Amino acid sequence: MATSRRNGVKTGVTLLKDENEAAADLFDQIAQHGMHTVLFFCSPKYDADSLGSALKKNFSCKLLGCTTAGEISSQGYVEGGIVAVSFAGAHLKIHSYGIHRLSGFTLQDAREIADSMRNELVFSDEFDPKNLFGMLLIDGLSFLEEQVISYIHSAFQPVSIVGGSAADGFNLQETKVCIDGEFMSDAAVLILVETTAPFAVFKTQHLEPTDQKMVVTRTDPARRVVCEINAEPAAEEYARILGIPASELGPAVFSQNPVMIRIADSWQVRSIKSVNPDKSLSFHCAIDAGLVLTLAKGFDIITNLKNEIRRLLKIIPDPRLVIAFDCAFRRLEILDNGLGGQFARLMKDIRLVGFNTYGEQFNSVHVNQTLVGVVIGGEDE
Repeated sequence: MATSRRNGVKTGVTLLKDENEAAADLFDQIAQHGMHTVLFFCSPKYDADSLGSALKKNFSCKLLGCTTAGEISSQGYVEGGIVAVSFAGAHLKIHSYGIHRLSGFTLQDAREIADSMRNELVFSDEFDPKNLFGMLLIDGLSFLEEQVISYIHSAFQPVSIVGGSAADGFNLQETKVCIDGEFMSDAAVLILVETTAPFAVFKTQHLEPTDQKMVVTRTDPARRVVCEINAEPAAEEYARILGIPASELGPAVFSQNPVMIRIADSWQVRSIKSVNPDKSLSFHCAIDAGLVLTLAKGFDIITNLKNEIRRLLKIIPDPRLVIAFDCAFRRLEILDNGLGGQFARLMKDIRLVGFNTYGEQFNSVHVNQTLVGVVIGGEDE
């Protein structure tokens, strides 16, 4: 399928279903002289072990990626494929560190990673936010994103960090991160990018609070489960507030009726993941008793995206690459409302690779129903 190259960056997309054929197709599209890193996002429909082996057979460089709830390219949304970008040349240096046991990850571990990466820097001696940014790919079913991103952001300040939680469609069974060609769960990979080119990290959402409030009265915070809202079974009370039967609750309803909490001067979305047999609700973000939740309403998601692209192009007029992490519920909303074509037209002039996530990382926080990422500038070779 379509491929593009600028300034040491080549992007590609494959929809081939066989793991060996898909890996070979990607190599034909994105291989380049001096290639040192490939970043990719793949459908969970592939057999992870077979895909990892096939990628390692074709590429002799560093391989970093994760499974998705859908892939994104300059063609718009991709289903059941792989999107990838290769990096080469002196303008971009990629440093990475695999975290193999999230449940044991500590602030001290984050500080040790920071010390190690600081010694590898090429363009500066310290973490200079003018030529460094970070990305985090993390197991989206670990329930540990808040803790991990908080530790990493603290250790790497003042560097901006964006990222996404690996997904597996809407199956909610097993999500995997690829570290040096090996897929694994209970894992994450931190990527530190040095560049002499201009860049800008971004975050946008199309949701705003309403006047409808509800109080979380009982939770199982370790599992991100809300048992009761307003002292009633959570699913039933949430459905009552929406004016629908609890039997109608599901991803489509959750995507268009999320809740928000106020943190300092900003509103953060807390997306509902699923209804449990006991009428509790599982969330994609940390949740605790006593929180006041505010029902959110959406405004035009396409207009919001147009405005954000326009804003970014003023900062980086001629981007050579956009890496984007987009909530799976945003994809669901766009497709359910027949807006996929408009989304694709917005993407066609942007050299983009990305995926739909179970949550997004932005600096020190784990968020939901946002689009976050980084735009990297540069001139044609």
